[in-house]
Amino acid sequence: MSGAAEGQGAAEGQYVAFGLGDEVFAAPVGLVREILTYQAPSRIPNGPDYLLGLTDVRGRGVPTADLRIRLGMAPVEPTLNTRILVLDLPLEDRVLSLGLVADRVFEVTAFTADQIESSPDIGVKWRSDYISGVVRRDEGFVVLIDLVRLLSTTQIAALDSVSCDEPCAA
Repeated sequence: MSGAAEGQGAAEGQYVAFGLGDEVFAAPVGLVREILTYQAPSRIPNGPDYLLGLTDVRGRGVPTADLRIRLGMAPVEPTLNTRILVLDLPLEDRVLSLGLVADRVFEVTAFTADQIESSPDIGVKWRSDYISGVVRRDEGFVVLIDLVRLLSTTQIAALDSVSCDEPCAA
């Protein structure tokens, strides 16, 4: 791994590339349990604005967040291409299952260490601590997003507290 990428936590390997508006992001494939066709989550009162509710994933209620809202983007209505990425995020003492809504999912792709550049300190829309690296492509950049850093400890605790182990009412 290159020194620049190593310092930011990006690792070469397989990534799931997904889109939010015109932006392309990628998350390590090892975090993605499955990709679901969008279904409206069951609402939860008094949750953070980006928390859409719970999605029933194989009989378990998984908190589902709108990544667009969390990143400060305007929300959009779901389309036929909208997907929910069901992630298993490793935390210090447990694994948090979380659904993230993406406008579309493109592909699973491999990035080598020499393709991954460190995130720039300026010129990006989001704080760079959420970005573990960037990959330059002919069409633009793919932003490698660090989902655990994106969600603060407080936010992760709130999301973890709303999951349910039984089928949740729709």
